[in-house]
Parts: sequence; structure tokens; C-alpha cells
Amino acid sequence: MKEIGAFDAKNRLGTLLDWVEQGEEVVITRRGKAVARLVPARRRADPEEARAASRRIRERAEKLKPKVTMDEIMEWINEGRP
Repeated sequence: MKEIGAFDAKNRLGTLLDWVEQGEEVVITRRGKAVARLVPARRRADPEEARAASRRIRERAEKLKPKVTMDEIMEWINEGRP
């Protein structure tokens, strides 16, 4: 992360944008205190990537489902009671 004073930032905006475009974060300071942060803009989510991620989540959730039913669990609990 790079820091730059407000006066210099105003005069070097093109350079700051180049840095941010390359993935760098830039903090703009005024009298030594951070007042702003320039960060790369988020790219829009790719619908196909989102569908693939959703599919993977559903597949993992399916694998994690319990193999017993709630009724079986209640039976086991009740077996231990007088």
C-alpha cells in the first residue's frame, strides 16, 4: 500500500490511477492523517462463474447432510430414558 499527500495526489492523479489499475492500494493523507483510499474497482461477477460456485456449494452441502433422520435420533434419545 502506498501513501501520498493530498497536494501530490492532485498533481499526480494519472500516476495514482496507473498504480491502482495494477492492483495497488493508495492512501491519500492530509497533514499525515489518512483521508481517502483508492482501490481497484471490482469487476462485475461473471454469471457463469456464479452458477458454477452455486453448484459447488450445493454439491458440498449434499455431501454434508446427516445420514440419519431426526426420528432415528429421537428414538436413540428415548431409548436411554426410563
